[in-house]
Amino acid sequence: MNERPEVVPALQEWTGGTGEFRLGPESRVVCADERLGSRLAGELGIGHATEGPGDVVLEIVPSDGRAEGYRIDATPGRVTITAPTARGLFYGTRTLVQILRTGAVPCGVAHDWPDYPVRGYMLDVGRRYVTPELIHRLVRLMGRYKLNELQLHLNDNEIKAPDGDWSKALHGFRLRSPAFPGLAPEESYSRDDWDGFEELAAAHAITLVPEIDAPAHSRAFISFDPSVGHDDGDSDHLDLANPAATELVKTVFTEFVPWFRGPAVHFGADEYYQSKALWKQFFNDMAAHVRSLGKQPRAWGGFTRLSPTGDTAGFDPDVVINSWNNGFYGPEGAREDSYALINSNDDLLYIVPEADYYHGAGLDAEWLYDHWEPHVFADGQSLDPGDPRLLGAMPALWNDLVRADYTEERMYELIEHSLGVLAQKMWSGAKAGLPYRDFVRLLQRLNS
Repeated sequence: MNERPEVVPALQEWTGGTGEFRLGPESRVVCADERLGSRLAGELGIGHATEGPGDVVLEIVPSDGRAEGYRIDATPGRVTITAPTARGLFYGTRTLVQILRTGAVPCGVAHDWPDYPVRGYMLDVGRRYVTPELIHRLVRLMGRYKLNELQLHLNDNEIKAPDGDWSKALHGFRLRSPAFPGLAPEESYSRDDWDGFEELAAAHAITLVPEIDAPAHSRAFISFDPSVGHDDGDSDHLDLANPAATELVKTVFTEFVPWFRGPAVHFGADEYYQSKALWKQFFNDMAAHVRSLGKQPRAWGGFTRLSPTGDTAGFDPDVVINSWNNGFYGPEGAREDSYALINSNDDLLYIVPEADYYHGAGLDAEWLYDHWEPHVFADGQSLDPGDPRLLGAMPALWNDLVRADYTEERMYELIEHSLGVLAQKMWSGAKAGLPYRDFVRLLQRLNS
């Protein structure tokens, strides 16, 4: 019987048959989805049709409810990929393309699906602008490994004010609209840019999660309107005692949320130290506002340190939380409070290029491969595998050192270094069944 094909991420289940399938000069892809079928045909160098007989057949069929799952049936005469959704079908084609890099598909049946619904990455473009081309490259890379969410952190500023003067701080808000002249610098994204991100992401089965961060990290808003800033505008914190501050943020969301096609929008809400009571009101107001705009609200976990009572009493219970630091709000607290959460643990999953904290030279891919899965958090706060509140993981690259000398190409390299490992652990955990060095060699072979 044929052994399981080696792909990244590894297949969940494989039943080997005998023989193999090979493409021939007259082979063609048959798929009713013109875009997906044409793409796969182009990658394989064969023809495409929307109906009729074919050598590689892609079909949408009902299944057991695993929306991102798929099945591959390979016989000597045909490969059939079936899935309940177009997204699952796309993932099946990623597996097929990898297998065919060896020249042939071993006959057998693969059943495959992800362990977690959120398999993401976050990129900070607020502190440091990156070109649309880099975002396009990242989307394509993520799609190759069946990652499915790209969170773009769209506004931020230096962590400390130069010489104590916040007017000197570098900052950025990266969406450009005539409704807010002066809010975004020239290095920002137009509606056409954003539409391009959305189209490319959809073609690679990725959902964009836009993040507009307030009431801290808000120097861009305060530079736009100093009256909404704490300490007469000499701050990166909004003055939440001024109703105009929250109103400004709401109007920004009202303007830009119609750009966003995905179901979730992140409103930040981290590291605000001026008033716990006002932070609580802001958190609830923004959660309600995002929901009123038709989106599921997300926020960074901060209840333990920032709430008036040190817990979640009186907070909106239906916000998805990125658990980024155990001291601010760890996974055990989220589980006890019944919040849906995403693992963005800073100790394990943060990159800050060129920094001497977190992972300035990139994540420790070998440690992650040997020891990490989405339920693993630092400091003994790991959850049980498959905890129903745990949606998945979202590692992050933060550009804290806005004045450091590094390029966007360096940022891409730091992400790429560990992305195959992260994708493996988010999709099917330890199913790869290879020592780390062999896994690295597999990645190199598949990407050569």
